[in-house]
Amino acid sequence: MTLYLQKELLIGKARLSHRVVMAPLTRLRATEPAGVPTELMVEYYAQRASEGGLIITEATNISEQAKGVPGAPGIFTDEQQQSWRKVVEAVHAKGGVIFLQLWHTGRASHSSHNSLGSLPVGPSAIAVSSNAMGAGFQNCPREAPTPLSREAIAAIVADYRTATSRAINAGFDGVEIHAANGYLIDQFLHDNVNTRKDEYGGPVSSRAKFLLEVVDAVGEASSGRPVGVRLSPYGTFNDMHDSDPEHLFREVIHLLGRKPVSYLHLIEPRANAGLREEHDMTKPSSVSRLFHNTFPRPIIVSGGFNRQRAESLIQDEMADAIAFGRHFISNPDLPNRLFNDHPLSAYDRATFYGGGAAGYTDYAEFTSL
Repeated sequence: MTLYLQKELLIGKARLSHRVVMAPLTRLRATEPAGVPTELMVEYYAQRASEGGLIITEATNISEQAKGVPGAPGIFTDEQQQSWRKVVEAVHAKGGVIFLQLWHTGRASHSSHNSLGSLPVGPSAIAVSSNAMGAGFQNCPREAPTPLSREAIAAIVADYRTATSRAINAGFDGVEIHAANGYLIDQFLHDNVNTRKDEYGGPVSSRAKFLLEVVDAVGEASSGRPVGVRLSPYGTFNDMHDSDPEHLFREVIHLLGRKPVSYLHLIEPRANAGLREEHDMTKPSSVSRLFHNTFPRPIIVSGGFNRQRAESLIQDEMADAIAFGRHFISNPDLPNRLFNDHPLSAYDRATFYGGGAAGYTDYAEFTSL
């Protein structure tokens, strides 16, 4: 019997042969401090490629200013671009489709990541309460960010445009704008962080202005390839909360639906961005069910799914594809395992971030006993 997960899906001009997506997964294995993808990363992505299957890369810095953690790759230098091309070619060699996720961490950064020692930036001068991961994986006190001027905002929008051009030149099939998990774009959306009084603050339409400008710039540079946006409604990572989250995200998703956004990628609110905390049962059980009628094009959903829940959501037409994260770490052949109901290998949290091949490229494909 054919599963709903095995059905084809068209996202913009990208034709997928199934609906199991590899979610963007920060693994921190790029060179430091240059942020260049390594040969080990080429192997890692190639292992997880499948015929017609979509991979969304780990969050990738659009500039030096955007960097917020050590070992994260970038897409703002020639060397980074050329190394990403090796990843793309390896995925394409196995028939896979790969999008690059574009990232600016905003106030979630630390001055140690910037060669000039510049402070992080954000919509307002409000720091994250928890400590930062500084250069060399050092635990550092947070710094109050420098509020972005209009001119500085325009410069960051230009960085998104340039990063998109580099991604397309590296051969990527599309790009995804990371507007989730308390990073820069998400910081502009939430009223606990964005207290601006200019045209980028106040009502939702104004707080969404930066995101929409980024969408326009990325779309112009994408050469017609798909552009997606990732959101985390009700997410609290990096101290995010809003006085009216349902209104916020319903309006933001409505505005995105009026733009040439090829797909929407939603993180379910009880997923906790992969952290260990207990689920907050006061949050909606499914934002895809809450918002699916607000967006007119395909919706990808991620956040702690198993085979049964993924099938159910697609069957009920509440989502069009499911992105898997942690299970894709330990099961490089995850689509095959899901389609055939094979058991899944366990992942090792201790090897998620940084390190070498252990817990990265040493997981085996399924073999029958």
